[in-house]
Amino acid sequence: MLRTVILAAARSSRVERLVETAPYTRDVVRRFVAGTGTADALRATRELVAEGLRVTLDHLGEDTVTPEQADATREEYLAVLGALRAAGLTPAAEVSVKLSALGQRFDEQLAYDNARAICVAADAAGTTVTLDMEDHTTTDSTLDILTKLREDHPATGAVLQAYLRRTEADCRDLATAGSRVRLCKGAYREPESVAYQSARDVDRSYVRCLNVLMAGAGYPMLATHDPRLITIGEDRARWFDRGPDGFEFQMLYGVRPQEQARLVAAGHTVRTYVPYGDQWYGYLMRRLAERPTNVVFFGRALVSRG
Repeated sequence: MLRTVILAAARSSRVERLVETAPYTRDVVRRFVAGTGTADALRATRELVAEGLRVTLDHLGEDTVTPEQADATREEYLAVLGALRAAGLTPAAEVSVKLSALGQRFDEQLAYDNARAICVAADAAGTTVTLDMEDHTTTDSTLDILTKLREDHPATGAVLQAYLRRTEADCRDLATAGSRVRLCKGAYREPESVAYQSARDVDRSYVRCLNVLMAGAGYPMLATHDPRLITIGEDRARWFDRGPDGFEFQMLYGVRPQEQARLVAAGHTVRTYVPYGDQWYGYLMRRLAERPTNVVFFGRALVSRG
């Protein structure tokens, strides 16, 4: 119920204004978002790489409705990739891209063209791109664009969401040699017809999908903060004889940093998903929906400095 309420609030301009003007919102946002500009993204990347982590940068922005906005997003990715290369932070750092920010919702060809330009820049920088997955209405389009991009940029990563009923089959299709696949639970409000609704069913789906990816020839990227699923991931990696170069864990910036450090110390590859940019509201609300402890943290920050 709480998750449903939060996800509904994510689409409310009234709640967005309330959150943005709350006196201590900035402190909360700073925990989960690296900052607003390229310099902030580079600072966070340097700090994380120095701690033995890998990084994927996400320039926040999902409400793209014009070609000009899509072009601006593309240019920001080109700039940050150039900056990462100049700073010697590749290949440890890559980028994650939402196709909706590149124009997908109104012009799929434009989104493909922009994504391709980013992939070309990533190749030049010596790193990779992962296509973020959004709500279920964009899944087929995103996978179609992924297929086209992989013709010239085979290292382009995919994201699959365990709460969708179709995902186990998608995992089988994508668990091929050279295929990088991030498996997450999913953070959008979806109807029962396409998505599992209970946490237990989502977790079971995640494990089934994890097994498919681990058994396949691709490179699984396990995006989860759930201690049980992390333990299962470690167990499956041993079962399928996957070393540190054979898979990775992924976690969000500001969430369970001590666990990220523990996994690195244990010899695992861990990549931190680092968002930055002005359009942080929708991202923040999905993070709150995923973890009740985040709601408590946020609520305390809104009412007191403590």
